[in-house]
Amino acid sequence: MSTLPRIAKSKAKPLVSEEDELPSFLKSSSESEEEEEEWEPKSKVASKRRLPKKPESKPKKAAAPRSTVIRKRTRKTAVKEEPNVSLPIAADEDSKDGLKLLQPKEDGDPKPKTRTKKPKMPRGTKINVSQGKMNNLDSDEIPSTSAPLMENEVKQEKYEEDFTFDEPPLKRIKSTTCPQGKPVKHPGSTKHQEELEMNWDIVQVLSERTNIEPWVCANIICLFRDENTIPFIARYRKELVNNLEADALREVQQTLEELRTVAKKTHATIQKIKKEGKLSGSLLTALLNCKTLDELDHVSAPYKTGSKGTKAQRAKQLGLEPAAISLIENPVELSLFSYIKPNVKGLTTIQEVEAGIQHILADMFAKDKDTLDFIRTLCQQRYICIQSALAKVSSKNVNEKDVNKFQLYQNFSCNIKNIQHHQILAINRGENLKILTVKVNVPDGVKNEFCRWCVNERWRPKRYAKPELMKILHNSVEDSYKRLIYPLLCREFRSKLTSDAEKESIMMFGRNLRQLLLTSPVRGRTLMGVDPGYKHGCKLAIISPTSQILHTDVVYLHSGQGFREAEKIRRLLVHYNCSTVVIGNGTACRETEAYFADLIMKKYFAPLDVVYCIVSEAGASIYSVSPEASKEMPDLDPNVRSAVSIARRVQDPLAELVKIEPKHIGVGMYQHDVSQTLLKATLDSVVEECVSFVGVDINICSEILLRHIAGLNANRAKNVIEWREKNGPFISREQLKEVKGLGPKSFQQCAGFIRFNQEYIRTFCSNQQTKLAAEGHALMAKADVQVTSEKRGKKKSKPAANVAVWPNPLDQTCIHPESYDIAKRFLTLIGENPNDIGKPDMQQKVNAVIQKEGIEGAAKTLNTTVHTLQIIIDGLTQPEGFDIRTDFDKPDFKRSIVCLEDLSIGTVLTGKVENATLFGVFVDIGVGKSGLIPIRNITETKLSKAKKRRSLGLGPGERVEVKVLNIDIPRSRITLDLLRVL
Repeated sequence: MSTLPRIAKSKAKPLVSEEDELPSFLKSSSESEEEEEEWEPKSKVASKRRLPKKPESKPKKAAAPRSTVIRKRTRKTAVKEEPNVSLPIAADEDSKDGLKLLQPKEDGDPKPKTRTKKPKMPRGTKINVSQGKMNNLDSDEIPSTSAPLMENEVKQEKYEEDFTFDEPPLKRIKSTTCPQGKPVKHPGSTKHQEELEMNWDIVQVLSERTNIEPWVCANIICLFRDENTIPFIARYRKELVNNLEADALREVQQTLEELRTVAKKTHATIQKIKKEGKLSGSLLTALLNCKTLDELDHVSAPYKTGSKGTKAQRAKQLGLEPAAISLIENPVELSLFSYIKPNVKGLTTIQEVEAGIQHILADMFAKDKDTLDFIRTLCQQRYICIQSALAKVSSKNVNEKDVNKFQLYQNFSCNIKNIQHHQILAINRGENLKILTVKVNVPDGVKNEFCRWCVNERWRPKRYAKPELMKILHNSVEDSYKRLIYPLLCREFRSKLTSDAEKESIMMFGRNLRQLLLTSPVRGRTLMGVDPGYKHGCKLAIISPTSQILHTDVVYLHSGQGFREAEKIRRLLVHYNCSTVVIGNGTACRETEAYFADLIMKKYFAPLDVVYCIVSEAGASIYSVSPEASKEMPDLDPNVRSAVSIARRVQDPLAELVKIEPKHIGVGMYQHDVSQTLLKATLDSVVEECVSFVGVDINICSEILLRHIAGLNANRAKNVIEWREKNGPFISREQLKEVKGLGPKSFQQCAGFIRFNQEYIRTFCSNQQTKLAAEGHALMAKADVQVTSEKRGKKKSKPAANVAVWPNPLDQTCIHPESYDIAKRFLTLIGENPNDIGKPDMQQKVNAVIQKEGIEGAAKTLNTTVHTLQIIIDGLTQPEGFDIRTDFDKPDFKRSIVCLEDLSIGTVLTGKVENATLFGVFVDIGVGKSGLIPIRNITETKLSKAKKRRSLGLGPGERVEVKVLNIDIPRSRITLDLLRVL
């Protein structure tokens, strides 16, 4: 996980894939897939559309000899390089070498089909324009990354500096490795062949929306297109993304999907309108200019299937379009009376003719790019506010209790530039519940200035126009603003505010979830999990330090039997030598906490020194009745399973919480009001990130945990478990290649996050050594028989593949197999042995070399990048069994309890963050009710350096010191001030 702060905060729209998830003011929907075929206008469209019917076209026949050679060469190289896939290119120091990513095919497909097809570019593409520029760029010497290169690529692209990403030569994106993460200039606007052609460059627009350098955006597009996962990119491709963290990569990915969705939907709309024969040049330009779904919906609305047609369309059908154009181009020759037709409805009077022309002109103004750009710029300079009020019919149809929840927004007004994200979400919820009415207020000054600009500048007639024609023009501008442009602006403002608020809410949920998943595990303790309850009693579960269930029971602490049940609890604790109690924070939590705190204060459990902690039980009841829980604990009652889950959440939070759907963990805000598709995708990505960065021991992890590793899924995780059950424990990472369905690409993505307990592996190998030796003698005897049979002329049989596999000490580290060769050379440089990984001597020698040569000098000596070398150094110096979660806080264990009545203003307490929202942070201070630290009281100066470095801020599990500012006992509200993060 990157330790440097992200470059900039993104403000992209979230991808919405379901219409029912949009607020009431939005009517457009989007799709999430990308088209491979590019659209070309007019005459080229017809020829382009015939391509799918004839895939074996002339260009392919012409290129057949070359593609055949490439295929043969690649296949031969793949076989040759497969046993040594971890070896990087070692270029000469005097030459220019390139940074290039390998693109192995999934599931072991040896035929690089896309590689032979990519050099073919469609006619009319804009890529050729920049060919000369790309070939004439000056370059400096750059060390190679740890990514392997195939032999044929070495021969063709040796000593070049461009980042090619397997692209054709005309489409390379040049960049520079920058150890300090400094900006590197992008060589120009280069479109990727995979993107659908629009009037805007996807790299440039992505850069503008995310505020990230164009060269980084270009690299990210290539990395995602090659099916690289976010954890893999964030850890092993830092030099290509300028040290961006996983959150930033996730935002770029979402924005990229939005732009691709717009492009795809735009081209689908163009094809549909063209098929209907309604596509004009101006409409085509307007569609290709669209950068958002709102713009596309505005332009294409009149052409939707089933539409009755707009006023402008009906006027055009009456033949009034030439008159409207003439009013602007040549008003002197325009005669309105010539268009009057008494027998045609809509043309019977001069007023109807004027109205028709007015509608056509209004539509022209509303579809013009320059006009819309002017009004948008004008709005940015003025005070635009959003207002909400209580709906008139809300008291009749809605519960009064629900109405009171929106008391703050019943007469609310705020500048759209200053409104908070949580306020937008609250207003939207009130509007959806029909409790609030919402509108955007644009001042009249904007309208007046806009109309004046249109009449006097943008749409001023090119020749003298009579007063009656100028009146039509004035009316057209006002009608266009009132009927078309103002509603469009309102939709755009609200859509932007809503998408930003939803995205921030989802990102906040993701940050909270990451903080919770990375809570430090409590190792080596026997724990008693308690699921509190009144009528049905408190469920108990005692688990061993290895998460085995030792005992389950039910006690009734709050029904007059507390004293008798205390003896049972004491007997269980003493018998299993358990001194830690974990209490769920659900119903009867505070009473159960007081019960245990009282017994601990009286030393009832002596000689045991018993402590307890409170843990969130959100999702425990849902998990207890899930198929996974039934499979894991088939003999236990669902009520008792929740107690087991509560205890395991302290013992290993990550391993337990991944079993629960993220949105049920209860650390979000307005999670039901945002796009559920985007929420699920983000939370699943956060879980994958956390599990991958922590790493899993391949020989003891569960299938549920394994499926969240980058590059794996449910089927591959199942196949890994089946291989392990059939063949015994994995000895090395290389054995993962033998798992069914786990091809080179999946291996590349997951290998760096798989761990091996070396002590366990060595013990297993020593136990199997005798058996392997015996099998070896048998194989030698069989080989002798085979040689004899060959001499007699018999058919040669296939040699046995049962070769002994020995553990590799590098497999216990975070070093990726593609960097093993560099790691071995570094070990040779410092004079150390791989078996000494993690020992103090190793750390001393590494530090000595780095102090002498510097990390940049050492990287240059090894012909690698600083980022790759840093990962190698971390892997070699971290002790065996290192866990990144040790940097995070552990649960607070307590012996006593404080009551709400004991608090007073000014009291300084320590507490633990329960949830973080957009308006503040809720902190458990041990009084039965969480206190709120308003967001204005959380500043960077109060955060520790470690928190700033990790860019995590405050999240669940953080320990803080707070001061009580206000106590409202009737409402059970406590306002706190943050003093410092512990």
